[in-house]
Amino acid sequence: MICRPALTRGSQLALRSQGAAKLAQRGFASAAATAASYESADINSVKVASRDDGGPTTRLAIVAKAGTRYEPLPGLSVGLEEYAFKNTVKRSALRINREVELLGGQLASYHTRESLVLQASFLRQDLPYFTELLAEVIAGTKYTTHEFHEEVESIIHAKQAQVDAAAVALDAAHAAAFHTGLGAPLYPTPNTPISSYLNEHSVADFADAAYSKATIAVVADGASQAGLSKWIEPFFKDVPATPASALSALSSKYYGGEHRIAKTGSNSVVVAFPGASLGANQPETAVLVGLLGGQPTIKWSPGFSLLANATVPGATAYATNYAYSDAGLLAIQISGSAGAVRKGAEASVKALKSIAEGGVSQENLVKAIARAKFNLLSGGDGNSTGLVQAGSNLIHGIAPLKVAEAVKALEGVNAEKLKAAAKTLLEGKASVAAVGDLHVLPFAEELGLKPSAVVYSRLAHPHCAYSSDPRPTHFPMSVTKREAREIAERSSWGFGGWACASRDAKLAGGASRLREPFLARNGARIPAERQRNQRRRKRRAGKSRTDRKLTQASLATRCSYNRYLAVAARVVRRSLKEEHRLVAERRGQQELRFAKWTGGKQGEVKNLAEANAEAAVESAATGGTA
Repeated sequence: MICRPALTRGSQLALRSQGAAKLAQRGFASAAATAASYESADINSVKVASRDDGGPTTRLAIVAKAGTRYEPLPGLSVGLEEYAFKNTVKRSALRINREVELLGGQLASYHTRESLVLQASFLRQDLPYFTELLAEVIAGTKYTTHEFHEEVESIIHAKQAQVDAAAVALDAAHAAAFHTGLGAPLYPTPNTPISSYLNEHSVADFADAAYSKATIAVVADGASQAGLSKWIEPFFKDVPATPASALSALSSKYYGGEHRIAKTGSNSVVVAFPGASLGANQPETAVLVGLLGGQPTIKWSPGFSLLANATVPGATAYATNYAYSDAGLLAIQISGSAGAVRKGAEASVKALKSIAEGGVSQENLVKAIARAKFNLLSGGDGNSTGLVQAGSNLIHGIAPLKVAEAVKALEGVNAEKLKAAAKTLLEGKASVAAVGDLHVLPFAEELGLKPSAVVYSRLAHPHCAYSSDPRPTHFPMSVTKREAREIAERSSWGFGGWACASRDAKLAGGASRLREPFLARNGARIPAERQRNQRRRKRRAGKSRTDRKLTQASLATRCSYNRYLAVAARVVRRSLKEEHRLVAERRGQQELRFAKWTGGKQGEVKNLAEANAEAAVESAATGGTA
């Protein structure tokens, strides 16, 4: 049923029989020799790494240099991820699904900040088929329009909506730490206009730049180097040797800073510092992460980690080292209710300071080293020996991790080295991100960290000093443009610090003037009022426009909400009188009219002046008895 030109049916049966014979000879009760480190090689310009534990299953992955760090436009990494395992030049998406199901395999695609991973998990004897399939995906995928609009685009919008406060805070911490490159969000934010950047053509262009022999690595877990190598050359011959266009080659630089984003529903705070990069000899960072911990490892027990014991109810906290090719970020993330997150952030910084002061017991140090060893060998953190890290090392030219040497380095960490590492972090500039209720969530300076410039997002809290201009912009239809500008210039009754500054300035000014002599206070008022009236008349006549260019500080001290109401009411009254006058002129009549009542009946309605003249004539004729 599975037709493969490069692999005959007899070869398949032979490979399956050989694998079954080896499994029968070995059995499942004997212990397999474990090769903890990956063996790397270069086969026909393709970087390959593998390790074989002798198990019955295999994981095969292609790690491409196509993470969010390298995307020229937002959303290209996730778009390329969603096109994986769809229609190719040889197979349809339906055929791929049916063949993989018949072989009992699993397919997955995901991306990190530096890499795009296409992964397949399958039985050991099916290595040739899945090697061919992965090569076909990167070299022959059809980037069709209907698939983009029907499947890819809708999934991207769904992932945009699913971003929670913890993910937003982690992206914001990366943005504060690295700005561009590694600072790009892992998924496009809901406010990102991806429709103007993302389409099937831009994704295809990005694939041409990302899928080449120079920018990919093939990594296998559960396959021998010799068994993998013989299938690389025939199946990867159609992969381009060089990318169609160069990817971004800017190195990462740590800046640090603070980012605050208002969000309803959930709260999260990330406190981050420069961490250990891939291949860096910094075992203290791994031990520090193990000591801070946060996630309980034993049921019904918080464990020994400092964050697990310091976190208050209603919040969770954990520490992670995000390792990249040329940088790292050691992050402490706290999530939960706003009040609990605030207390948890304060407790987390205190825990880090206690390490810098040498308050770590020898017992906890031994436990932290053991935890770091487990994370290293099991693939539990960014410094693991997993598929992604091995592939990322290859495509970035980093030497493969030597597990034995790494374990020995962890064992050499003592209390003094750990104290020095924590002290170095606190002396540097932190990257702090707060997402949620900004009225409750703390600033970096409140946590005892070095202050830095604060950046507010477009969703900034309306009561902060960075809110948008609150001056009125909507007026009645009868108000002219000149009158509307006058209201807008004279009113700064908005939110937050402006109104408070206006009230404080008035109170301070009143208190200072009460101490002045009576004549000085009242004598100086008359010329000041005259000057203000003259400036108003000049503005109304259009003779002076320079007086309108007032700073926010002067507006805040001179205007208030009551002033806005007074000006608006006067303008509206003036406009209404003007309308009545124009109507009266069109009718040729004055505004006031009169009707005389005689015998309980209303007479003819007449103009008031005409009625008065007729009444005077009638009174004179009757001798004043009318």
